[in-house]
Amino acid sequence: MSSKIFKAIWTVALTVFLASLLLIMGSLYGYFSSLQKKQLRIETELAAQGVTLSGAEYFDGLNDGNYRITWVGPTGEVLFDDQADSATMENHMERPEIRQALEEGYGEASRRSYTLADQQYYAAKQLPDGSVLRMSVAQLSVWSLLFGFAQPICFVIFAALLLSYLLASRIAAKIVKPINSLDPTHPSQYYGQKNYEEIEPLLRHIAAQQAQLKRDQEEIERAALIRQEFSANVSHELKTPLHAISGYAELLETGLVKEEDRKPFAEKIRRESLRMTRLIEDIIDLTKLDNGGTEMKWERCDFYRIVENAVDTLDAAASAMGLSVTVTGENAPVTAVPQMLYSIAYNLCDNAIKYNRVGGSVRVSVSQDEQHTVLTVKDTGIGIPEGEQERIFERFYRVDKSRSKEAGGTGLGLSIIKHAVLIHHGTIRLNSSPGEGSEFIVTIPNRPGDGKG
Repeated sequence: MSSKIFKAIWTVALTVFLASLLLIMGSLYGYFSSLQKKQLRIETELAAQGVTLSGAEYFDGLNDGNYRITWVGPTGEVLFDDQADSATMENHMERPEIRQALEEGYGEASRRSYTLADQQYYAAKQLPDGSVLRMSVAQLSVWSLLFGFAQPICFVIFAALLLSYLLASRIAAKIVKPINSLDPTHPSQYYGQKNYEEIEPLLRHIAAQQAQLKRDQEEIERAALIRQEFSANVSHELKTPLHAISGYAELLETGLVKEEDRKPFAEKIRRESLRMTRLIEDIIDLTKLDNGGTEMKWERCDFYRIVENAVDTLDAAASAMGLSVTVTGENAPVTAVPQMLYSIAYNLCDNAIKYNRVGGSVRVSVSQDEQHTVLTVKDTGIGIPEGEQERIFERFYRVDKSRSKEAGGTGLGLSIIKHAVLIHHGTIRLNSSPGEGSEFIVTIPNRPGDGKG
């Protein structure tokens, strides 16, 4: 990073220097050109006075290598030229500086000389006798000016390069010093410090990323712990019915069971098998829900009809406990996964029946507005203590462990309900008091996009 900053600063410094040098050279060229023209005009005025006073004798012994002098007659013929044979020179009447001098008394021009084949400045002055005295000088070129200043320019360039290099190195080191000394694990300690004002947004972004990573790490560790506990609980929950089935089967196999006890033993084996089957089915459903329900198909369905089907399935269990189960509401079309909605309704109603009192009641209602559908399941059962309500959605958590197993529960029903509701971007609430029953309220959007944050 330091080398990149150094290169950037040095490049900018050199660019500014070269641009400044070009501007200075351009200004100098303009200044010397105007100075050259002014000097040429003064020399022309002085020479014109000399020719006016002395005539052609003024040119005798005249030897000025800096200026070319030409004397032109009133009709354009060349009378004298100090650098060419006047007899062989063409008529100069069409020269712009000569015409201007004849018309205005003084003329100037800049062009390439036909005789000397170089760029010249011309100044012409009309004399009292009508003739014109013209003087010219070779026009300075940019290159000639540059070569004239070659030595000081080379010194300035060398000094500028050296100074730019030193300054760029120092500035780059100064810029990266706070960054190199930065402790990225604790970026908040640099907030408000002058050296870090420009990069404070970056420091805050790093802090936010670290916080997010920390949360993600905690979530990963929590998920790993949940998986570990889940595996242990699954093993434990499966081990109990398997041991029971194995024990009863071994007794039947050895013939130690009386004839009248064979049927109760078979009934116990069947009941434990059903319990194990329900547990496995719940584990499979929970695994699908953990994957976001990607294997399940979303479609338009009627939540009210799904609830009716779930309640009908549980009619025998409700009758066995002398419970009255009522379903109220109206058609509630939603876009959802029908299997999940059925699982929500079935598990809520199943729990309301299992943990109810004999002769109690279960009231189920379905209502819908423009955006949401609400399922309410209320029972007259044992209720849930307030301290337990936060944990009832955990896997294998049971409020009344003895009654739960006696009723055939797997301990996964409410966990399945919670996951299914979350996949539908819905919410679930609980109102309950011990001895007064429980009320579960599930709210889901009518369409997948409704209710998303």
